[in-house]
Amino acid sequence: MSYQLFIAQRIRGKSNATIAKPAIRIATLGIAIGVAVMLLSVSIVLGFKSEIRSKVIAFGSHIQITNFDTNNTYELKPIHVTDSLLSELKSIEGVAHTQRFATKPAILKTQTEVQGIVLKGVDQDFDWQFYKKNIVEGEIFYPSSNSQQPSKEVVISLYISRLLNLHVGDSFFTYFIENESVRARKFIVKGIYCTNFEDYDKMFVLADLGQIRQLNTWQETQCSGIEILVDDYKKLEEISDRVYYKVANTIQEDGSSLRPQTIEEQNPQIFSWLSMLDINVWIILVLMLIVAGFNMISGLLILIIERTNMIGILKSMGAKNSGIRQIFLYHSAFLILKGLFWGNVIGLGLIFLQYYTHILPLDASMYYISYVPVLISWPFFVTINIGTFIISTLILVVPSQLITKISPAKSIRFE
Repeated sequence: MSYQLFIAQRIRGKSNATIAKPAIRIATLGIAIGVAVMLLSVSIVLGFKSEIRSKVIAFGSHIQITNFDTNNTYELKPIHVTDSLLSELKSIEGVAHTQRFATKPAILKTQTEVQGIVLKGVDQDFDWQFYKKNIVEGEIFYPSSNSQQPSKEVVISLYISRLLNLHVGDSFFTYFIENESVRARKFIVKGIYCTNFEDYDKMFVLADLGQIRQLNTWQETQCSGIEILVDDYKKLEEISDRVYYKVANTIQEDGSSLRPQTIEEQNPQIFSWLSMLDINVWIILVLMLIVAGFNMISGLLILIIERTNMIGILKSMGAKNSGIRQIFLYHSAFLILKGLFWGNVIGLGLIFLQYYTHILPLDASMYYISYVPVLISWPFFVTINIGTFIISTLILVVPSQLITKISPAKSIRFE
């Protein structure tokens, strides 16, 4: 063991000065609070982004393939989806699931209320996992395998349920306006879901795909498009490119081609907003590091003043300035590690408490979620700890230069 490390361990916690002890404790507390705030900030922002992203994806999937000639409304031109096309898409690396869908604008009407909606038709291959977790009343329905007799059951949102006073088992009429004529369909409420994402909750009603095919007089292989779910969101662009090369040369029977779009391309405003949250995190990280750095600098300077006599004695015994600086840097590193330990205890403790209990609520009408979301990401947590330790230590290198200015003769007489 080097003498620098030995002395640093010996003087740790042995300060008798009335000023040094509180300053060191404040510096350590600053590190602990800073680390806890950074862990919480990163966890909450990542959790919020993950929750919002998962809700948007649930309504639109990771990638949608639609008719290239279609516009940006929910009245989409049909495409022919064969089993062979679905098999080719499923064979693409990174594709986890494919499903047919169709959308059609409509007006939902009861005896007292009217609401514009989008009827989303789903097939037997639809992934219900997200909606099962968000069902608040009733249950999901299962599309009919008989295309001539599609199911009349639907799943509506809690927003629509309350607005139109509809409950499980109730029936209602939906009206479709085409070429100045009105067509009506009667549906039965099978389940009610709530995602707290009002922009979509007040819009989508899930129904049997066969209902939209009958309304549009489509063939059995026709639908509005294909929804694709990927197994790794981080590789979305890469997988999207593979899908594009697979369908780019696919020509439909009517001569139209296919266009794949990622969920980020379909909803640029939402994902731009989510990206802006990263700026807030960086601001918090920088501010916390600055506060922690200044606390450690003040603590180090006070510690050097307190140990001026020791510095003079070491210099008179032949110790070099670089060696004495290492003593104080080692000592500061011990304090930083102590601060990191308590910061992790506080930060991770609060994160796990919120993760398992959802004890901190949110106004769902404003934040699209009823509780503060947290995401446990060990790579980010480890990076914060390592980065804080390295940056805080490097910040102390410059103020430790004060040791070189201390004269042995004067410092031994220093009081």
